[in-house]
Amino acid sequence: MTYCVGVHVEDGLVFVSDTRTNAGIDHISTFRKINFYQIEGDRILILQTAGNLATSQSVFAKIQQDITEGAERNLLNTSTMHQAALMVGEYAREVTRHAQSVADKVKGFTSSFILGGQIKNQEPELYQIYTEGNSIHSTPDTHFFQIGEVKYGKPILDRSLTFESSIEAALKAALISFDSTIRSNLSVGFPLDLIVYHKGSLSINEPLRIDRDDEYISQIRVIWNEGLKKILDEVPHVPEHYSTSQSPDKPTPSQSKTSPASAKKTKA
Repeated sequence: MTYCVGVHVEDGLVFVSDTRTNAGIDHISTFRKINFYQIEGDRILILQTAGNLATSQSVFAKIQQDITEGAERNLLNTSTMHQAALMVGEYAREVTRHAQSVADKVKGFTSSFILGGQIKNQEPELYQIYTEGNSIHSTPDTHFFQIGEVKYGKPILDRSLTFESSIEAALKAALISFDSTIRSNLSVGFPLDLIVYHKGSLSINEPLRIDRDDEYISQIRVIWNEGLKKILDEVPHVPEHYSTSQSPDKPTPSQSKTSPASAKKTKA
């Protein structure tokens, strides 16, 4: 499994992906799950993936082949980000259907994607793309997407971020969500790949590779662990009746009224 996060805030986009793949506990490998495509000064597109590794790599390969061969339709000549999302969806659907047909309709070849970026004279955008080829678009209310092992990191992003959050806050929250996920799920692991895109720049550098022993990641791990313990200690004391089997106004068994059955038996 894997975990990828794409965050869209007012001033730009943040993308973080893990690199672990596994086919059982004794077969764990490292593969890059984030690619980017750019024409500096004109457009930048970042693509993350989770799911079947062969399907994901086939989609990446087809995208790159169309760009290299100068295909009439390719990711670097679409007029909008929405068209780019539709194109990635078409590739994903085509690759998945072919793999399933060859394998006699065996399931398990699906992959999902997060696509984000900006085209000149347009606003930055973020999409989540499904194997079926359809996609959803981020909004100020839904400003981040996750794919893969999403459940461990989602509460952190839900509680800490808004569309108005700074890029730095988005990056911190994304990294903390990874720390929590890696702590709770062995199928997600280091190293991580990170891309930060600043709105209007229309250019990025190579993804930053972050290892487990990275100094800043180590600081986050310690601060987050200690912070949670401190917050837990600061939560008000639990009311006494919370730790018993009855509510404060519920009578004890000795105070309870005699049941109808018992009363009938006594009367007899």
